[in-house]
This record gives sequence, structure tokens and C-alpha cells, in this order.
Amino acid sequence: MLGMCRGRRKFLAASLALLFVPALTWLYLSAVYFLSLVKPLPLSPLETQSSTLVGGAGERQALELRVREVEEENRALRRELSQPPRNPTNRNYRINNHHGNQSQPHSTEEGTGDSEAQKSFSTGNSSTCVQHPVVDKCENIHVAIVCAGYNASRDVVTLVKSVLFHRRNPLHFHFITDSIAQQILASLFHTWMVPAVRVDFYDADELKSEVSWIPNKHYSGIYGLMKLVLTKTLPSDLQKVIVLDTDITFATDIAELWAVFHKFRGQQVLGLVENQSDWYLGNLWKNHRPWPALGRGFNTGVILLLLDRLRKLRWEQMWRLTAERELMSMLSTSLADQDIFNAVIKQNPFLVHQLPCFWNVQLSDHTRSEKCYRDVSDLKVIHWNSPKKLRVKNKHVEFFRNLYLTFLEYDGNLLRRELFGCPSETDHNSENAADAGGPAIPALCSGL
Repeated sequence: MLGMCRGRRKFLAASLALLFVPALTWLYLSAVYFLSLVKPLPLSPLETQSSTLVGGAGERQALELRVREVEEENRALRRELSQPPRNPTNRNYRINNHHGNQSQPHSTEEGTGDSEAQKSFSTGNSSTCVQHPVVDKCENIHVAIVCAGYNASRDVVTLVKSVLFHRRNPLHFHFITDSIAQQILASLFHTWMVPAVRVDFYDADELKSEVSWIPNKHYSGIYGLMKLVLTKTLPSDLQKVIVLDTDITFATDIAELWAVFHKFRGQQVLGLVENQSDWYLGNLWKNHRPWPALGRGFNTGVILLLLDRLRKLRWEQMWRLTAERELMSMLSTSLADQDIFNAVIKQNPFLVHQLPCFWNVQLSDHTRSEKCYRDVSDLKVIHWNSPKKLRVKNKHVEFFRNLYLTFLEYDGNLLRRELFGCPSETDHNSENAADAGGPAIPALCSGL
């Protein structure tokens, strides 16, 4: 009896196995088929390779989820990098409030010297990473230029165009000229009628006696020495001025250079760029004996002058005594006023605030000017300080020459851009120009 029961159980188990195994097989195949229909498309070649390596459906889904997260992070990063800086207006507002104790907000240039500028280049830092205050839009910027003769007048017209093209502030030009240059420039400004520009002329012939006693071998002649007497020539109430050579081309707003004055510290009264040639090192040729200078010396094509402090330091007496002493052995100047400026600085280094070299990229032969810039945006001021002028040798001379020719051919009437929001200022040059025999200059600042 017991044997019969065991036999029946075995038969029943075998029957159930025969029934359920096909059923389970059918269910498994159906599930696999259904998953293959709903499987998403691969997101990348990486997923395709990974799916062949991953055995389970759970691991494959985890991989898909991770790929999606990585791609979403990349998209978010690209969106963030493509957006401009946020709220620049509010940033400037905070900066101005931070300097609220100052009577006038200022803007700054990149760095305080050649070493600092080159350091920022090497480390990849940009001036946009530093928050700078701005020059007040109605602050007058004073520019002094010595100009005499037809050739110098042609050069200074190109300089003035480049300054006016980029400027956003009222300008006051102080021209030390002979009668020829005064007539040319007065007619030019009269024709252009540029708003927010004032022009004053100073007779260079009356200043000749101040510097005629200095022997000078430079091609600029006696006029190349007249920057030494600007503290005496310019109005006594004028506190600071930018002094420029005529062979200068601006590639930026001159207000950026004007703002550097606020960086002066202690007894610093001169803002200058280091000379970019080996002239003052005395190794250009055998028996070359330059005037004394501090290191490589400084180039005077671009000068920031703190006139009020210079007068207090008795600048006239300082440079005269230095020139007299050095001329006893040097006999004459080779680079005009630059030799005397450097001799004074050699004895009084504390007078100088060194500017980054992009404020005076010197294109004379044998210079290191290419170290002053990496890109076009780095250029501020270009100085054609060679007798060869546009024919000078330089790696990027074609670019510099095209920039110069652009302003040379530029129509000055297109510079007639008004500066809104600034109070009107009466121009008193009409009577002065008429008394000097030149055409009257209208009130160029009217209509503001």
C-alpha cells in the first residue's frame, strides 16, 4: 500500500514538471522580447560598448543614467561659460561707493610697471579679473604737444584723430607751436567743429631762449627740448597733463592713461615707460657713450606730469643744474629732452612712476617692443620713434602701419560726436587765435 502511494506521487510530480517547464520557458521568452521592444537607443558609442559588457538589465540602466548626468553637466558648463559677466553696472556702482571719500572716481590701467605687465601675461591673468573704478565722464583731460613746422603738423593731426576717435571725455589740448603749426591746427579744429574739445596755443619762439643754450644733435632740433619747460609754460593752475610726441598713435581711450595719475605715490611726479632699446646701456656699438640713466633709462614720448608737485620741487632749477653738470663732459644731447630727463632721474629715482610698456610701444630699431603685447587688445599707444618712421623694422610693422594710415586718411568731420550729460564750457581760444594772426577757433565745447 505504501509503495503504491509513493508511485502515484512520483507520477504526479512528473506530470506537473511536464506542464510547468514549458509554461515558465514561454513566460521568460515573452519577457525578454518585451524588454527588447522598450530598450532605449544608445546615447553614445561608450554606452554601446558598455552594454555588451554588462550582464544585467539593472547595471545597464545605471550606466545609462550616469551617461545622461555627465552630458547634462557638460551642457550646463557650456551655458555658464557662454554667458557674459553679470551686472557690470552694479559692479561699477559698488566700486564707486567704495571710493566715496575721493572727490573724483578714477579708472586704472593694467599693472604698474613692465615687470607687472609681463607677469600678468605669463600667468594668464587679465585686467578684467580686477575691478577698476572709472574716470568721471565730464572730467577734462589735458594733453600737451610740442609741434613746429609742416611735417610735425601732419603727424600731430594723425595723433589727434586717434585720440578723438577713442575718447569719451572732454579734452583740452595745449599746443606749443611755431606760427606755421598754429595756423594749420587752428584751421583744422575750426573746420572739424568737434564738441567738448578746447585748444590753447603757446608761442614756441618765446621759449627758445629757455633751451637754446643746450647743444642738441637730435633731428627734432631745439623744439625737442621744450618739454623741459612745460611747468613754466602751461597755466599755473593746471595740476597735471599728459605730454605726447607727435609721432604717437593711440589704440585706446586716453582716459585710461589719465587714470594712472591716481597710482602715483610719495614724491612721484613723472610717469614714464622704460626705454625698450639698449641705448642707455651703451652696448649698441663700440665706444658708445650715452647720457647717465637708471638702468635702461626711460622714453619721453609719453609722459605723465604732475605739474603742481614739480613746481614745488623747483623742477626748473633741478633740470638746469643737471644739464649744466652733464654737458661739461657730454658736450651735447643726443636724444634731446630725453637725455636730460634721464640724468635727473638717475640722481632722483623716487621721482618716477614706471608705466607698463604697452603705454609706449616703441618701434625704433633694436627695441624689445614685441614683449609689450601678446594680442591686438594689449596695444595702447604706438610710438614711431625712429627717423625711418613707417619704414622701421618690426615683426608686426604691417599692422601698425595700417593702423597709422587708417587715422591718417580718416575724415575729421566724422569725429564730431557729442558728449551728453556734461555742462557747457566756454572756449576762450577765439580771441587768442585772432590776436596771434590765425583764424578764430569757435566755441568747440558749445552745444553740450
